[in-house]
Amino acid sequence: MQLQETCIHAVLRKSCQVIFHLNLIFILATMSDGAEETFNAVELDGGQAKSSNVDMKAQHTVEASKPLPQAEERTAPSIPSAPDVPKSQEKANRWVNAVDQFKVKRFFVLRPGTLDHAIDDIKALVNQEEDGPINNIWLMAEVDHWNNEKERLVVLTENTLLICKYDFVMFNCEQVQRVPLHYVDRIIHGSFCFPQHSLLKREGEGMRIFWDRLREPAFSSRWNPFTMDYPYCTFTYHPVRSISDRFSTLCDLETFREQLAATAERALERKPLAGRANGVLTLNQPILIEAYVGLMSFISNQNKLGYCLARGNIGF
Repeated sequence: MQLQETCIHAVLRKSCQVIFHLNLIFILATMSDGAEETFNAVELDGGQAKSSNVDMKAQHTVEASKPLPQAEERTAPSIPSAPDVPKSQEKANRWVNAVDQFKVKRFFVLRPGTLDHAIDDIKALVNQEEDGPINNIWLMAEVDHWNNEKERLVVLTENTLLICKYDFVMFNCEQVQRVPLHYVDRIIHGSFCFPQHSLLKREGEGMRIFWDRLREPAFSSRWNPFTMDYPYCTFTYHPVRSISDRFSTLCDLETFREQLAATAERALERKPLAGRANGVLTLNQPILIEAYVGLMSFISNQNKLGYCLARGNIGF
C-alpha cells in the first residue's frame, strides 16, 4: 500500500514536470514568434521609412529640375527687323562700295599733308588790310553755267569771299576770284533744276551767291564755258565729304551758308550801299542752270575733269 502511494506520487511529479516543461516550451515558442513579428514589423517600418525618404528625395530632385516660374517681364515693343538681303544683292553692294572707295581714294586732296599744304598756300594769298582776318575755309565743288563741276577752295574773310582754283598735284594756286562781301545781296539754296526741254539732270542740293542783282550776263557770256563775267557763283558738295569727319566739316554747305550770310551782314553795316536796306536775303528755292544739251558737261563730270585725280598712265 505504501509502495503504491509512492508510485502514484512519483507519477504525479513526473506529470507535473512534463506539464511544466510543456507550458515553458509553449511560452518560449509564443515569445519567439512575437519577437520575430516585432522584428519584422520594425524592419518593415524602417524599409517604408527608407523608401519614403528615397521618394521624398526623388520628389525634391524632380521639383528642383523643373524650371521655376519666371515673373512676367515688360517687353519693349518689337521693332520690325530689316528684310533679309539675298547673298547676290549683298555681294553686289559690297562690290559697289569697293568701287566707290577706290574712286574716292583717287582724289589728290586726300593724300596725307596735301590739304594742309594747300590751306597754308591760300592763307599766304590773303591780304590782311584789304580782305581782313580769315574766318573759315571750305572745300567745295563749283557748278558753272554749263553744269561743269570744278574743285574749289573757298576762303571767307571779314571783307571778302575768295574762290580759289588750286592744283593739288603741283601745289599751286592757279586762279583767285575776289568777291567783296558788302556786294552780296542774295543767297539761295535748294535742289537743282533745268529748263523744260533740257536733256540734263543733276541730283543733290547746292547754293548760289548773287552779288549784283542789276547786271545780267551778256549773250556772249552764256555761250562761253570759260567766262568769269557771271554775277553769281554756284556751289555743291565735294565728292569726298563723307570720307571722314574733317572733310565732312570742310564740305558742309549749310555751315558755309550761315557764316557767309552773317559775315556779309556785318560787311554791309560797315560799308552800306544804296538800295540795300533789306540786307542779305536768304531764300530756299530751286537753283536754275540754263543748259540744254550738255555734252561737254556730261563728259567732264563723268570723268571728274574738274578735279585733281590720279588718272593712271595715259599713253603707251
